[in-house]
Amino acid sequence: MQQRRFQESGSAGLYTPEQKRRRDESPWTLVQGLLAPLQFAVFLVSVFLVIRYLQTGEGFALAAASVVLKTVLLYAIMVTGSIWEKVVFGRYLFVPLFFWEDVVSMGVMALHTAYIVVLFTGWMSPEQQMYLALAAYVAYLVNAIQFILKLRAARRGAQGEAPMVPAGVVK
Repeated sequence: MQQRRFQESGSAGLYTPEQKRRRDESPWTLVQGLLAPLQFAVFLVSVFLVIRYLQTGEGFALAAASVVLKTVLLYAIMVTGSIWEKVVFGRYLFVPLFFWEDVVSMGVMALHTAYIVVLFTGWMSPEQQMYLALAAYVAYLVNAIQFILKLRAARRGAQGEAPMVPAGVVK
């Protein structure tokens, strides 16, 4: 189990001392810290716009533009996040500590990308496109919760408490 391996190595947190140093020194940590809440804010506005369109039939262009903006931010956070993982862990994606978060992130990316494809090809009606956007948003929300739990576990470990690693974070 990942948590046990770190505890046996003498680290109370999720990161080894060297990984923690690289994390703290990396400019990509700040980039992630800025992009994550920005993406979440755009998500909240977009959810409102998408639901408003589904309820009223008005504002499709604005709702669609908000989903495109959310998708652009998702791609930005995924690219910079993989660079961050490379700096901290020596691998671009699927490091054991973030394996399941990265797996779910790939599903989130697939759904957002599918939305962009159907938006620009017209393969679905506007209403169907908005339902696809909502499916992508549910997946995003699950992924965001995974990362929040991991961040809380890291903070608990930094404070000397036993880290609470979410279920499924074993390797």
